[in-house]
Amino acid sequence: MYGAGDVRLVDAPDPVIEQPTDALIRVVRTCVCGSDLWTFADMEPSEQGQAMGHEAVGIVEDAGKDVATVKTGDLVIMPMFTADGSCSFCCEGLTSACRHVGFFGRMGFPGAQAEAIRVPHADANLVRVDAAPDDAIVPSLLTLSDVMATGHHAAIGAEVKRGGKVAVVGDGAVGLCGVIAARRLGAEQIIVLGHHDDRTNLAREFGATDVVSVDGEEAVEQVRLLTGGTGAHSVLECVGTEAATATAVEIARPGGAVSRVGVPHYAGIPAFPTWVKNIRVAGGPTPVRPYIDTLLRDVLDGTIQPGRVFDRTIELAKVADAYQAMARREALKVLLNP
Repeated sequence: MYGAGDVRLVDAPDPVIEQPTDALIRVVRTCVCGSDLWTFADMEPSEQGQAMGHEAVGIVEDAGKDVATVKTGDLVIMPMFTADGSCSFCCEGLTSACRHVGFFGRMGFPGAQAEAIRVPHADANLVRVDAAPDDAIVPSLLTLSDVMATGHHAAIGAEVKRGGKVAVVGDGAVGLCGVIAARRLGAEQIIVLGHHDDRTNLAREFGATDVVSVDGEEAVEQVRLLTGGTGAHSVLECVGTEAATATAVEIARPGGAVSRVGVPHYAGIPAFPTWVKNIRVAGGPTPVRPYIDTLLRDVLDGTIQPGRVFDRTIELAKVADAYQAMARREALKVLLNP
């Protein structure tokens, strides 16, 4: 990415082992994330550009001498953050706050929308999977590197409980994965707020019980009506705009919880409504690596199928078309085939 709207496919040097804890992976599948669209919309021009992409499933091509958990030929999932696995935050399960954290495809860090990538601290980050690179399950495995893990993070932060009433703000890939997560955790009612029929129909297939396709006060009133006048116990805010956050707070019931996982593009959280309703506010960057262990079995046995959020596949050579398709809302989430 060389600036807003300026995505190019370029030749880059092959990655190499730099530390004995590194691994090199050949990317089998990657994708464009909704968060990449913020960069696509407003990145300042850059002469050196930023290698993009933070989601990948790949084959280990080489590993440093200190790597013990993966070997050449293994199919692996790469989390969007790289963490050392040993600092105090990693030990607490908050790998996104690792003291040596790196975010693939951001701030000069290598991107996964590529043929190959170097992964630091391979033992702490890469997850080996017993599957073939051409398995139909690979798209669902790919979601564990970000969007399914993020949907789960939203559900955990919003304290989704068995029998609870849940509202999901946003019908993008993360919102849809939030629906999967809420259903997986036993929510009785799941209301999705979205405007795109194809996406909300998929949300229903994932477990949503109700759809609200309006905005603002009208949306708030509909959610209150659907919840018997009280609002939702748990609200997953999966957009990141000021309007979405305000709606999330308004539709939470007193004593409820709101979890914000959409990349924030606003000044603050409504103070008085959260105070007067005793609402707990959580959320933030997803500690992906621990969640992969939690979710992987359900993906492998078909209990959840988050790979269905991919509604288009494009060759890496046409990656600019993938960005355009998602920016124009012509595609929900584009799978890239290197």
